[in-house]
Amino acid sequence: MSRFTVNNEPIEYKLDNETPLLWALRDASNLTGTKYGCGTGQCGACTVDIDGRAVRSCRVPIGSIEGAYVTTIEGLSKERNHPVQLAFIAESVSQCGFCIPGMIMAAAALLKRNADPSEALIREQITNLCRCGVYPRVVEAVQRAGRATRGEEVIPAGPRPGIDPADSARLVPALVPLPAR
Repeated sequence: MSRFTVNNEPIEYKLDNETPLLWALRDASNLTGTKYGCGTGQCGACTVDIDGRAVRSCRVPIGSIEGAYVTTIEGLSKERNHPVQLAFIAESVSQCGFCIPGMIMAAAALLKRNADPSEALIREQITNLCRCGVYPRVVEAVQRAGRATRGEEVIPAGPRPGIDPADSARLVPALVPLPAR
């Protein structure tokens, strides 16, 4: 049994201590925002925050993080209004979206340590893979989130979860459907 805190909730997992954190989160806690990508820690789709560090959860046995604080994409902000989340929306980072939760978690951990990272530091610290190639927009989004974190910019909130798509389109013009042909 392993005990640690996930998204500010104390959890006791009755799983083998060698179970990867990724599977404890996804299967036992139903926190499916943390994605399985490669299983080797290379792609970063499974990135979570453990005690303030961006960590690839597929490589972390739950027995090794006894007493730790884990934050997943679901726990980053209940209202989806964390500066990194807002900046990723504002900069239209997401394409297919599969890698985005891991990138957001890596960016949030970076900004906790350094609210004004250089482009070089962002590229060095956020090594998550993206098949869609959104890297330039990730850099812009992290820099924008840094400005918001420092109080230099306010990023408008995007649409709330569960609202009507037409209402979303009014809030986020990129969501306006194309006319039928």
